[in-house]
Amino acid sequence: MPERVAFYIDGFNLYHAINDLSAVYLKWNSLWALAQGVIHARSQALEKVVFCTAFYPNDFGKRVRHERYIKAQQHFGVTVVFGHYVRENMDCRACGNAWKKPTEKETDINVALALIDDAHMDVFDHAFLVTNDSDQAATAKLFARRFPAKRLTTVCPPGRTHSKHLLDLSSSSLTLTREHVERSVMDHMIHTPGGLIVRPHEYAPPADWVHPRDRPN
Repeated sequence: MPERVAFYIDGFNLYHAINDLSAVYLKWNSLWALAQGVIHARSQALEKVVFCTAFYPNDFGKRVRHERYIKAQQHFGVTVVFGHYVRENMDCRACGNAWKKPTEKETDINVALALIDDAHMDVFDHAFLVTNDSDQAATAKLFARRFPAKRLTTVCPPGRTHSKHLLDLSSSSLTLTREHVERSVMDHMIHTPGGLIVRPHEYAPPADWVHPRDRPN
């Protein structure tokens, strides 16, 4: 029997890492395909991918792009868990200005809850935790104590450094690369039973870019 695996993704942690690669077309990626691309096809079976995210407030363009991305993820089988934003009071001691800063809430908690809950429900044998946020060390510690028969791999987003705390508490580690993300880039148009999902024009690849699956061997 293949080992059952599941991925738990801190959406903002991964998004900012991909954004720093300075290739906007990489943002239009399939998280299910990304997960499939790093597991062992012969010995592991992908059971679930959980994507934790939230809509950024008062930015219509971002909202539209985010909604299309989420619809595409759901079409490919990804479970999407939503957090929210709050506006926190900020002030500058030097100039005296004050403003409200949108701050994302719940994503890290939702990642932790989803992973632990699915472990209780015996959804997987092996969990992959996609983040380099050291706060998830508490999740890894509880997981190791409560589910010693299950494995946890900490997955570092591309261009980032692993959290030492997560490394110390995990069974193994993996670092995503630009190539991993590039292989998971979705098509321009995705046909679904609910209609057509069209890639936002902001995420168009360069004119001379060829998807890895279409490149000559």
